Amino acid sequence: MVRRLASIGLIVGLILCLVLSAAAQVSPGEMPPAEVLPADRAAIRETIQAQLDAFRRDDGETAFGFASPTIQSLFGTPELFMQMVRQGYRPVYRPQVFEFRELVTLHGLVTQKVHVVGPDGRPATAYYPMSQGPDGRWRIEGCYLQAPDEHQA
Repeated sequence: MVRRLASIGLIVGLILCLVLSAAAQVSPGEMPPAEVLPADRAAIRETIQAQLDAFRRDDGETAFGFASPTIQSLFGTPELFMQMVRQGYRPVYRPQVFEFRELVTLHGLVTQKVHVVGPDGRPATAYYPMSQGPDGRWRIEGCYLQAPDEHQA
């Protein structure tokens, strides 16, 4: 049991390091995406919204199903995936506010920006890189959280 918890902690720690590293790279260098059809824009939002709805129901299997094959292979099970989301992604796991913004291209992927306010009342921007599978379905390649710039007087 202790070994399993240590393994889970290591996985979550590695994921958080990757996410923080990627989030630090999100910058004003965002670019408008290549032409994305209105139907694809709608499908991207529907995919993210459906995962959010699954989080709200604590339905790990459904939420895990919206993740890309890469993310699924990284975590292996819906239980590990949900544990990581609960621990490291509280703003998207239990948001007070969740508002879709524009699509951008980050690191070559069509990415949906979302304004979120977490359960602690702190705002953030969530970046959802997306990929389209051979079946035409859009899947979530990850989620990077970035706190808004703090301006000092």
